[in-house]
Amino acid sequence: MKRMLKLRSYLMAALLFTTAFGFTSCEEEKVEPVIVEEDPKVRGPFDQKGVFILNEGNYGTPNGSISFLSDSAGHEVKNYIFTAANGGRPLGDVIQDMVLHDTLAYVVANNSNKIEVVDAFTFKTVAVIEGLQQPRYFAALNGNKGYVTEWVAYGGNGRVSVIDLKTNKVIKTIAVGAMPEQLIVANGKLIVANGGDNTLSIINPSADIVETTIEVIDGPSNLVKDKDQNIWILSTGKVVYTDDWSAIDYTKTTAGALSKLNTSTFKIEQKFVVPSNQSMPKNLAVNGTGDKLYFNYQNKTYEHPVSATSLGSTVVINRDFYSLGVDPENGNIFGSDENNFSGSGTVFIYSPAGQKIKEFKAGIAPNGFVFN
Repeated sequence: MKRMLKLRSYLMAALLFTTAFGFTSCEEEKVEPVIVEEDPKVRGPFDQKGVFILNEGNYGTPNGSISFLSDSAGHEVKNYIFTAANGGRPLGDVIQDMVLHDTLAYVVANNSNKIEVVDAFTFKTVAVIEGLQQPRYFAALNGNKGYVTEWVAYGGNGRVSVIDLKTNKVIKTIAVGAMPEQLIVANGKLIVANGGDNTLSIINPSADIVETTIEVIDGPSNLVKDKDQNIWILSTGKVVYTDDWSAIDYTKTTAGALSKLNTSTFKIEQKFVVPSNQSMPKNLAVNGTGDKLYFNYQNKTYEHPVSATSLGSTVVINRDFYSLGVDPENGNIFGSDENNFSGSGTVFIYSPAGQKIKEFKAGIAPNGFVFN
């Protein structure tokens, strides 16, 4: 405010001076006052375009972290941004997910059983949601309510915890299928992928109850929304071992698939099963226009147009990744290598056509990308 008053005083003085000068020298050209507009206030170092990289860290060790790649000139990479913003405090053990919502970021630390709520522009902690049991993925319904999937116990039925985003407290839990993974809001419903079985739980967020359960291919894990508001489900398939657990029994192991859920009817409209049960599809991502999907299968990265009538067979990149993401603005494909969880992981960026643009080091085991 002081700066604005000072600026106005300066401009008024300039105007008066110009007017007075005009009475004594009419032949001189009139000088117009210059209006100076200030840039909008920058709210913090991450109030800019870029991508956050989620670094899982080593299991059992609180060395999970977040990196940030700036879109500005130089494309600077900053690692361990949470720790730097919070006086050296580690973020947590196994960073699983992060969601940007309004001015906050919700960071799920799976093996720390918590969600760190941070200012999205500074990454300073605002609150911590605790008391969770193996949390996996988060979704915000609106400014008042959010949801997080929880395994609770490996192999058993899980739950979805309902979170009051004003108090950052769990206010209810909803029982769902085994080992729930990603969740997504579509057409007024919350859709939960139960990765430990072959179902989707459809939750009514008004009552916070499961309205219906839909069967899909074994191991539904990833959910994305396309341009028509339909939901695509990537199922990994089910791995079955021999009785002595010495090998995989491929006579009983099921193949994964890519399926489409119509969110007007909540019916599965398409199922594209992968050719072999000896390799699991993974890492489903969608581009910004919602007309192309990407996934990893048999050590390659495939493209699948949402209009296709068979499983996409176009190989975009001749390798797979530990995690996969697509920049919604330019379509660039981001992939990572966890480097056997030894030291810094590597992030690769490719053009939509699959041409490598650059690579850089991030934290330990980069496992997700959030575009700002």
